[in-house]
Amino acid sequence: MGRVIFWDVDTQYDFMHADGKLYVPEAERIIPNLKRLSDYAHGHAICVVASADDHVASHPEISETPDWRSTFPPHCMRGTAGQKKIPETALRDPLVIEPARVDRPVLADRLRAHKGDILFHKHRFDVFTNENVPAVLDVLNPDDIVLYGVATDVCDKAAVEGLLERRPHTRMFVVTDAVRGIDKDVSDQLLKDWGDEGVRLVKTKEVVEEGLVADLARAGA
Repeated sequence: MGRVIFWDVDTQYDFMHADGKLYVPEAERIIPNLKRLSDYAHGHAICVVASADDHVASHPEISETPDWRSTFPPHCMRGTAGQKKIPETALRDPLVIEPARVDRPVLADRLRAHKGDILFHKHRFDVFTNENVPAVLDVLNPDDIVLYGVATDVCDKAAVEGLLERRPHTRMFVVTDAVRGIDKDVSDQLLKDWGDEGVRLVKTKEVVEEGLVADLARAGA
């Protein structure tokens, strides 16, 4: 099943809008590009693999006195409007995969029968705390991953670095005008560091107008 997949990190109301519980500064400015990327994926039969925080008050990440490293104020609480993905990045027929480990053969059968997008729920900021992510990647076996979303210096960081560690032969792309961080200086340095590690830094226009995905398909043929 080697192919291109798009990786949508946490484009949820509480992060993306100024009245959200844990707003990422200027996140609203990237919403048009997020929509363009989502529309492109769905118009070109590209699987979108998304992550989403799905919290209850007892989760270790949730704190009324957060340290902003491993604990954060209440956000993306289950059943609230803030937990939902913004409409611009709505998934198509998503297979929702919870953090608890699923038997690998069972999960593989579900994935092979599924034709829509994939949504990883998570209880911590690192998507790889969902124990099923490696098994899903093994089935999808992407040649290329195009990543976007928020926040560059928290959840994007965990996703990018986790993917680089676990899939060193998969080409990674980060869409720089479709990500935003909490700390701009830290986020800018991360993008530079990722570029130095071989991640290709691209713009939305390159993906949706200039044939990046088609070029990747030809390169992998």
